[in-house]
Amino acid sequence: MSRYRLYKHHAWAGTTLLSILLALRILLPIPYLIVLPLGLILIIYILISLSFTYKYKNEFDRIKGGASGEDFKLEKERLKLEKKRIKAELKKEKKKEF
Repeated sequence: MSRYRLYKHHAWAGTTLLSILLALRILLPIPYLIVLPLGLILIIYILISLSFTYKYKNEFDRIKGGASGEDFKLEKERLKLEKKRIKAELKKEKKKEF
């Protein structure tokens, strides 16, 4: 399993555990002295997992063979220019008809 997927899994697990903790806090009279430290630990755990997820995102893209952010931006810009070119050609055709 890649490091990206591992940390992504831990981030999701942390958010699930935090939501379960908050649901239990609503349903059961659990004192704040128990909920607060557990909640803070889970929040720190989630933030660390998310930071490593973003750190290893490029590794996942490289393994997957997907486009990086720069490739995506270039492709988007190319599509914009193509759309403008087609629009200009249609305009020219319309003017020729009249």
